[in-house]
Amino acid sequence: MPNHKIQRRKFLTDTAKAGIGLAMIPSFLQAQQSNAITTIDFKQQPLPYSYKDLEPYIDAATMEIHYTKHAAGYTKKLNEALKEEYKNKSAATIENILSNISSYSTKMRNNAGGHYNHELFWQTMTPNATKQPTDILANSINTSFGSFDNLKKQFSDAALKRFGSGWAWLIATSEGLKITSTPNQDNPLMDIATEKGFPLLGLDVWEHAYYLKYQNKRGEYINNWWNIVNWEVVAKRLNSSFK
Repeated sequence: MPNHKIQRRKFLTDTAKAGIGLAMIPSFLQAQQSNAITTIDFKQQPLPYSYKDLEPYIDAATMEIHYTKHAAGYTKKLNEALKEEYKNKSAATIENILSNISSYSTKMRNNAGGHYNHELFWQTMTPNATKQPTDILANSINTSFGSFDNLKKQFSDAALKRFGSGWAWLIATSEGLKITSTPNQDNPLMDIATEKGFPLLGLDVWEHAYYLKYQNKRGEYINNWWNIVNWEVVAKRLNSSFK
């Protein structure tokens, strides 16, 4: 049996026992904490490229407004919600907040989700994208969907058919890779999610993510977005479970 299949079985078994993504949350999604457990502050990380670098697929004006206004607002309001609601400051990570989100207010749900989702979104895009994934990620996609083209079709359909605002996701679960979508700023790490799993890739289909360039043509935005997916980051999120 090829080694990657052994590794993948181990990944699926381990995540089923331990809970999806317990060791897979990258450092840029963690809370920034001081030594005093009574204070906590989440930070918006710098973009790994300039506002214009994703053109022509995402225009500079959209990137700047999206990052400096919408995403920054989620981070600011998340920190407000933490001060209002969160008691055990020393344990405040995005993961444990999202996994218990039903215990918190709508303000916490919307803004914790918004912060996590956008921090992931920026990292999984790049101006130097490869056309498609390789190695273990490619094998996992073929196992779960039959082919990369099938993944793209199912993911694009989920994004296009998400009514109103929300996200489409590629997730890792105990049963393999799956595609799902969530409304508003919800995500598959939340305990209220219909389909739970660890997000490998997410696409923002709120109108503010594309309306300046594409107006009401969500499908065109989705099709063009595939040209800037950072498959290296997606692969690292999956491969980190094998170590």
